Amino acid sequence: MISRRLSPLGLLAVLAICVTTRADQKVLYEKQSSFNTIVVTEGEEGMRTVWFEKGGARQSVVKVGDPDHVELPYARAMPAALALVENPKRLLIVGLGGGTIPGLLHKHYPQTMIHVVELDPDVVDVAKKFFGFREDATLRAYVGDGRRFIQRCRDPYDVIFLDAFGAENVPYDLATREFLQAVRRALTPKGIAVGNIWSRYSNPLYDCMVRTYQDVFEELYILKVQGAGNEILIALPRKQWITRGDLARRAGKISKEKHLRFDMGEAVRYGYRYAKKKNPHAHVLTDNNKAKRPE
Repeated sequence: MISRRLSPLGLLAVLAICVTTRADQKVLYEKQSSFNTIVVTEGEEGMRTVWFEKGGARQSVVKVGDPDHVELPYARAMPAALALVENPKRLLIVGLGGGTIPGLLHKHYPQTMIHVVELDPDVVDVAKKFFGFREDATLRAYVGDGRRFIQRCRDPYDVIFLDAFGAENVPYDLATREFLQAVRRALTPKGIAVGNIWSRYSNPLYDCMVRTYQDVFEELYILKVQGAGNEILIALPRKQWITRGDLARRAGKISKEKHLRFDMGEAVRYGYRYAKKKNPHAHVLTDNNKAKRPE
């Protein structure tokens, strides 16, 4: 995912990636929904991609029928946070895309109740029609606003994955202190929140997003994703110190036990950072300070 605030060299690199990616893709579907221009393409070996704008960044890449194939680097890093939760019973994912993360987690945690909430009903339809997303007794998709869904939550979750992007970035309403406070209330005492955001180089609100997570949660760990512009924020509503080595060991153990095709421990070893220091120049995002958003 990219935004308009890229450096000239970064913009050229992203444009090159997008052009290369789109040139060998066959368009299977295109529709202007109420929220995005949804485009589905298919490339070599049946790999399908969903985009939320023409020529934009890839939202999901799926090898239909093979949930263990995880193409995008951020999707291999985000589940590493499960190393901090023993035997998760209930998971919530905000943002469906092509269903890469829900599909992976559902296969390897078949007894875990997984709820996915997606704002755009057309995205849900596309995930089912083109990406093999299927609901069953332990995997449910809900069409609706992720913020309202969390605010109305009555049964807490062990993990809440925040993976909702528009065409450019995380919607502002899913980045404020009030929203993250609702996320915290929707977690079990030993639960965690996991956010996928763009890094500082393409996200003008990056420092403020990090500062807002720090304001709401007791601990914050950050994984910089190798080969991508994503950073994964792992937020805990309690004090729990964990080192890079310990988290990498736990994540790697899960990868071996689940026979994953990638080692989640590598994502930790590459990008781990304990976000203890607070940037004095970054303000906390609130529902009332939208006027401070950079244009």
